[in-house]
Amino acid sequence: MLSVKHVSTFYGKMQALWDVSLDIGEAEVVALIGGNGAGKTTLLKTITGVVAPRSGEITFLGQRIEKSKSHAIVNLGISLIPEGRKLFGQMSVLENLEMGAYCTRAWSQRWGTLEEVFELLPILRMRQDQISSTMSGGEQQMVAMGRGLMSKPKLCLIDEPSSGLGPLVVEDVFQMIKKLRTQGISVFLIEQNVGQTLEIADRGYVMENGRILLEGPSEELMRNDQIRKAYLGL
Repeated sequence: MLSVKHVSTFYGKMQALWDVSLDIGEAEVVALIGGNGAGKTTLLKTITGVVAPRSGEITFLGQRIEKSKSHAIVNLGISLIPEGRKLFGQMSVLENLEMGAYCTRAWSQRWGTLEEVFELLPILRMRQDQISSTMSGGEQQMVAMGRGLMSKPKLCLIDEPSSGLGPLVVEDVFQMIKKLRTQGISVFLIEQNVGQTLEIADRGYVMENGRILLEGPSEELMRNDQIRKAYLGL
């Protein structure tokens, strides 16, 4: 579905990604693991057109997108659920969800998609008139995920969804991500909670200093001594 080949990205003269290559298949959950400053969010920005790569190719469903604008990439079927949720705080839940459908492909179907989101996240139906800034962190994360689904994505890029949330809410978030796969939506997941992430992911990549160091099936990565020591405290 998504293919990143030999991508290098710079901020001015500073190089942030070095020859990064990875693939994501259909209805697959793929994890990206790495410490702070490893380049994970830069990779998401590069995929979504926020930052243009200096070199390399990015292909989505057979179409080259590394020179495309962000709105065109969303319209193709890639959605970003950003770290920190980034809601429109003074808007209601419903208004935030509607904002997620502002692309050509999704707008005409927004009311049907809204019903699908409400079925998947019933709390949003109950809270649709509530101002989003008055909600708890976990509830806001559900709004962010619902908003990301309103563009009818084929691939969701999810950046640190458990950040700042309690353990019970984190479990709900991970269950939600598993549901996306059952609906045929692929997920590229960046998450500091490495143990839970590898439990739900099919495969994973490990990034350090802007480079991919390891890759493989989740079970294999869970057994890797380097990962167990660095990320699992084992």
